[in-house]
Amino acid sequence: MIIVTGANGRLGRAITERLLERVPAEEIGVSVRDVEKARDLGARGIRVRRGDFADPSSLAHAFEGASQVLIVSTDTTGETAFSAHRTAVDAAAAAGAGRIVYTSHMGAHPASAFAPMPDHAATEAALRASGIPFTALRNGFYASSAVMLLGAALDTGELIAPEDGPVAWTDHADLADAAVLALTTGGDDLDGQTPALTGPEAIDLAGVAALATRLTGRPVRRVVVSDAEYRAHLLGHGLPEARADLLVGLFAASRRGDFAPADPTLARLLGRPTVTLADVLKANLGRALAND
Repeated sequence: MIIVTGANGRLGRAITERLLERVPAEEIGVSVRDVEKARDLGARGIRVRRGDFADPSSLAHAFEGASQVLIVSTDTTGETAFSAHRTAVDAAAAAGAGRIVYTSHMGAHPASAFAPMPDHAATEAALRASGIPFTALRNGFYASSAVMLLGAALDTGELIAPEDGPVAWTDHADLADAAVLALTTGGDDLDGQTPALTGPEAIDLAGVAALATRLTGRPVRRVVVSDAEYRAHLLGHGLPEARADLLVGLFAASRRGDFAPADPTLARLLGRPTVTLADVLKANLGRALAND
């Protein structure tokens, strides 16, 4: 029984769908906070049980009979995130899982300026201390985040953000395929902490602006502002302080090089070229323009 947590989220759902192509449905279980949202998976033969990282007793039931557990990292930060991950690791161990796969991140480091990265580093340390064989998938930065950072730039003509650095943008679908490989084939590259699993090139926001211009025909100019100006702008538009600080930390970490360079490991594991940032932008910006 392979257990997938977070199967109602974008990455967890993609992994579950791909697992179904390689593993009988009765050998897959999902641990989700809202079982109603996973009803369609149950209809396809997958075991659906409620599992909440904040409720260890629910995880004992959700992880029952697990041979492997895929822990999809939470969307929180700080002690809340690490406590949740550690609870899931402990529950997987108590369930007798022979392997844990965890969605970590390239750039995971205790001293990173980007808030999720110390959490990933701490969780990797907890996995090493657990004594259970594990794979920490050091995923590249989601390419969908570049779409988010573009924001209203297609309308305003300006991509305004602090100084940044190159980012090895990576598509969700490629990362889902890598997770399925970790769960079904293993391999030397997928034991312990993996190399960075990234898209084919590292591109800074000036490059993102240039791609958006080329793909849409609308000029987008990269405008650099200070961290303080950017934070004030975000707060002025109603963003919570914690979220504003997280985004400012993202730029601080990227200009330090935490999310570059691109690494060939993911393409080699998949046996095919990985999705480019241009591909992701073309699909998403095309939809945005069609809705104008």
